[in-house]
Amino acid sequence: MTSRASVRPVGTVTRGTTNPNRLRRMDRWIAAVHGGELRRAADPVAVDLGYGAAPWTAVELLARLRTVAPRARVVGVEIEPARVAAAKPYEREGLEFRHGGFEIPVPQRPMLIRAANVLRQYDEGEVAEVWGRLCARLAPGGLLVEGTCDEIGRRHVWVALGAEGPRTVTFATRLGSLERPSDLAERLPKALIHRNVPGEPVHAFLRDFDRAWAAAAPYASYGARQRWMRAVRDLTAEWPVVDGPVRWRQGEVTLAWGALAPRG
Repeated sequence: MTSRASVRPVGTVTRGTTNPNRLRRMDRWIAAVHGGELRRAADPVAVDLGYGAAPWTAVELLARLRTVAPRARVVGVEIEPARVAAAKPYEREGLEFRHGGFEIPVPQRPMLIRAANVLRQYDEGEVAEVWGRLCARLAPGGLLVEGTCDEIGRRHVWVALGAEGPRTVTFATRLGSLERPSDLAERLPKALIHRNVPGEPVHAFLRDFDRAWAAAAPYASYGARQRWMRAVRDLTAEWPVVDGPVRWRQGEVTLAWGALAPRG
């Protein structure tokens, strides 16, 4: 019988690029929309998959989740053994680090798997299989959040998935850094980044978002936040935006996955 410890991790080593506070936008969104499920769970375990060359994102995830779920625990999982060894000194109550990959080497099913900047190096055709593998490891009511951001977390796009598959796509940005909403295209997750071409829904959405942003230019005198909120409000007439002003004020907008899913 093969022990879990001897199973070869599934996946390939990433560049490991990381910075403190890089995933703050994703973390805050997770706490806001998934905090209740984590709080009610008997064993609220979250996995930071592919945390990189330094453990900052796992440390920060624990702190942010505990503001809404005080019993939350975080397991950082990395496929590169040297990164796990470097993270071990940061372990404490509620935080540990393990060697592994997409098989998610934790004994219990997690309520959350966060995979940021992990699939960017993979082929688009591999995404569905990885999503399926990760979702199969979730506890009932669990959530997979997979996406991409820039090096300092100013621009971020992620997909949220449950056991049934993808649910939503969220665009998040530091509004002061934004010239136009389509600037976020460079941070689309792997499932969408090659689909930003005419004829694909995500391309049409970003086109319409830019138009709404231009039409909302008079609101810029009140600040970038008011302009963003007006543009998003206008988008709701044609696109299935699933959140509201509380999240829009954070520089976010979330849409149903089906509206942006790749054709074919």
